[in-house]
Amino acid sequence: MTTSGPLASLSDIVADLSRELPPKARFQRLLEALMNSFPCDATALLQLDGEVLVPRAAKGLSPDTMGRRFELTQQPRLQEIVHSRGLVRFPADSPLPDPYDGLVDTPNHHLYVHDCMGAPLQVDGRTWGVLTLDALEEKRFDDIDMNLLETFVSVAAASIRAAELITTLESNLERHQLVQQSWLTEHGQAELTGESECMQRLILEAKVVGNSELPVLIQGETGVGKELVAHLIHMNSPRATQPMVHVNCAALPESIAESELFGHVSGAFSGANKDRAGKFELAHSGTLFLDEVGELPLSIQAKLLRALQSGEIQRVGSDALHHADVRIIAATNRELDKEVKAGRFRADLYHRLSVYPVQVPPLRNRGSDIPLLAGHFLQNCERKFGLRGLRLNSEANRWLKTYTWPGNVRELENAISRAVVKALSEGYPRNRIIELSPAHLGADPIRSQIYAGTQDAAEAHPQLSLAAAVEQFKRDLIQARLQQHDNNLSSTAVSLGMDKSNLHRQVRKLGLR
Repeated sequence: MTTSGPLASLSDIVADLSRELPPKARFQRLLEALMNSFPCDATALLQLDGEVLVPRAAKGLSPDTMGRRFELTQQPRLQEIVHSRGLVRFPADSPLPDPYDGLVDTPNHHLYVHDCMGAPLQVDGRTWGVLTLDALEEKRFDDIDMNLLETFVSVAAASIRAAELITTLESNLERHQLVQQSWLTEHGQAELTGESECMQRLILEAKVVGNSELPVLIQGETGVGKELVAHLIHMNSPRATQPMVHVNCAALPESIAESELFGHVSGAFSGANKDRAGKFELAHSGTLFLDEVGELPLSIQAKLLRALQSGEIQRVGSDALHHADVRIIAATNRELDKEVKAGRFRADLYHRLSVYPVQVPPLRNRGSDIPLLAGHFLQNCERKFGLRGLRLNSEANRWLKTYTWPGNVRELENAISRAVVKALSEGYPRNRIIELSPAHLGADPIRSQIYAGTQDAAEAHPQLSLAAAVEQFKRDLIQARLQQHDNNLSSTAVSLGMDKSNLHRQVRKLGLR
């Protein structure tokens, strides 16, 4: 026998319980089944958010209904439904104002005489919200099977619980993946490498401050490894078994930054078709890493400060408060104290983030670490490209130590990866040891000639004093770098890691101008 009518619609909703549907689609299907089963012209599903009811789905009502919020203190009918224990039907001549007056598609948009009823939705022992039904004529609900409607309300509550359960499972899965990602980053190949005094001091400092709950501000140039320092701090903290959630503030458009940080509820804005937890909630009990925090717009800085001060957040489109217990680590390549003076960064937020500042040294100050890092990246490339072995020739090693590395460790890694690709493109066999030269690493021909010329000079003039050799090398290097930068003293000074005034004195001293 084929089931039809209300029972058929009810069975469809029951079948939906086991399906993975977005909450918005699930709720719409629920209301469609309700209208197919009972004689109503409009129906709505509203979620309780504090003392406000927020529409989550509607049928037969104006589209702008979804953007409205119904305060219980101003909507006595909805308030009565919320506080009831079952179905509530209002008489046609009820003096209580109707919340949907003007929102139903009627010739005059008013509901002066109509049938109206609703029911609270109980989910896990709490009032989740209400389900409302409206008809344009009196007595339309007289012949409704109330037992069947109560059954439908119970199934609606079960459907809502299914939607919440799926959302919770998705959130838990995302948190689990973040924990795994944190663990893999720490125990995989990405680690702080360095035996120089400044790096050993940094590593010890990161481990010690990691064991505290202090907010940490990691400062340093682009590519020095600020994220690795953040991971080291997190993995040496009591929160190491919880996720470290990474937020790239530089990649957050202002229009979605608030949603990314604090989350949103379904219908909060165009495209928000389901509730979504923000980074703060995902990082609960763990660490929130605000990378490139200096790029945040001032409007978002103010909201971030409020969250850090109170530990409470509000999802976009919701008045409900959520508690988030997070440890904050921030990183920036900007000098935030100067940004504060320039009015581009809030002073109160700066002081909140920089309780314990950590400075990551640039690669040019870590000369003894360059061979270690190079070896680490060469080994990575051996695995990545399936090579027997990679090494640097003596000229390449010298070049690595004297180059200023404006892009720091990231530039070194990229230079070695490109060098390997260049060598392979020249026909080097994979089953032999490949030796990389300065040319493979991207050294310009002029600079390579300087190295070669220095070696030739040493061989041709074995009695040349060290001071004279250094003087000649400085002259050749500065001259080559000036040519490279079209005799621009400012850019040449930056490439040499010198002050412009110091370079100007050297140029005059060496007779280059």
